[in-house]
Amino acid sequence: MKFSSSLKLNHIFQRLYHTKGVADGHLVLYARKNRLNVNRVGVTVSKKLGKAHIRNRTRRRIREVYRLNEAQFRPGWDIVVVARSKAVEAPFDKLTESYLSLARKAGLLQEDAR
Repeated sequence: MKFSSSLKLNHIFQRLYHTKGVADGHLVLYARKNRLNVNRVGVTVSKKLGKAHIRNRTRRRIREVYRLNEAQFRPGWDIVVVARSKAVEAPFDKLTESYLSLARKAGLLQEDAR
């Protein structure tokens, strides 16, 4: 992640959970402007979705979707992505499609990126 950093502080996660998010069957995305020139991205996967290796795999796949499409995102946002149960078994292209459509709905993508 060239233009981004990880979001690790609990109080920032909590602040984002109180914003209006966008959701579909695979993911929920919460976003809020920050005063930095970089994006901070966090991924949450609940224990309800499976054992640790399943949660970690899902988390890695979601981070990879962001990494591959990072250039399309506007800088200056805090982003939290919450995985739903369908995300565990979803093919990578469906996960990518879901992530990008939610980012588009939230206004995180640059206008020229399609």
